Amino acid sequence: MTGLERSALLLNVLGNQVTAQIFKKMRDNDVKRLVSAMGQVTKVPIPVVKQVLEAFYAEIAEEDTLIFGHAQGRDFVLQTLGEERAKTVLGQLSVLEGSRTLEALELVDPRTLANFLVNEHPQTVALILAHLESSKKCEVLKRLPEAIQTEVVLRIANLDFISPNLIAQVDDVLKQELATLGSIDTQQLGGVQPIAEMLNVMDKTSEQNIMARVEEKDPQLAEEIRKLMFVFEDIVFIDDRGMQQLLKEVDNSKLVIALKTAPEEIKDKIFRNISKRAADLLREDLEALGPVRLSDVETAQQEIVNVAKRLEAEGKIIISRGGEADALV
Repeated sequence: MTGLERSALLLNVLGNQVTAQIFKKMRDNDVKRLVSAMGQVTKVPIPVVKQVLEAFYAEIAEEDTLIFGHAQGRDFVLQTLGEERAKTVLGQLSVLEGSRTLEALELVDPRTLANFLVNEHPQTVALILAHLESSKKCEVLKRLPEAIQTEVVLRIANLDFISPNLIAQVDDVLKQELATLGSIDTQQLGGVQPIAEMLNVMDKTSEQNIMARVEEKDPQLAEEIRKLMFVFEDIVFIDDRGMQQLLKEVDNSKLVIALKTAPEEIKDKIFRNISKRAADLLREDLEALGPVRLSDVETAQQEIVNVAKRLEAEGKIIISRGGEADALV
């Protein structure tokens, strides 16, 4: 889990009263990030909660650890160096501004940000990307035209001292221009998730045609959509225990029809997770099955997909969709 995710989990556990007191000590932008992360915390395994709480307790119970507030550190620097020298010596740390960064960009998704920056000067793009965390910086850079990617990288590498006042001015301008983009204060009507949900309930032929065209125009977007989708062919990614749980809740007549056009990989997966006698009977039913309308096959497959998605939501099965986040440890 990331630090943000652990913080969100901890605050959910601590409750509203404690969280309210903590939020009073935080910047508005950090509060927004935490609120957004907390809203995504629905079900968390007890061992994970225990681990986060133990880590938190160990941190605050460490006898030889002293926790210094940010305001105290800033006051110390100002008293020791004086205001003018602090600006000169610490420069981009922006002691007086509380380490001011481009807060306006932190809650804007990479796709929106890349579209916003595509027509900006490479130096402006470099300045903005330099203030993003590494993963987000990578996602935005990949979405920029290849013609300016190298130029942006070179300019980031050569960035040195940036005036805190300039950063503050850029931040104010960006907040105005991005006021309606990527903020958790506005209602999100679009995005990748709604597209995946729409394609999940669409007939297979239309879904494949649309995804093929999306792949041609934007391979990165197509990959993001696929990661959020779950189609019948994806049941091969359910582990054996989950597959057994799924088959318990699927009517055998629906299963036979769904397997009419299924790849051998799916059939083998199912045969491995039922008894030998049940597998033999299922094979016989498949051989005896006459012509079936394609729409009936797709309907049966969609019903199985719906059962799988319900079981996943209930935490009864795990569907691996690829990527590091899906690794089991």
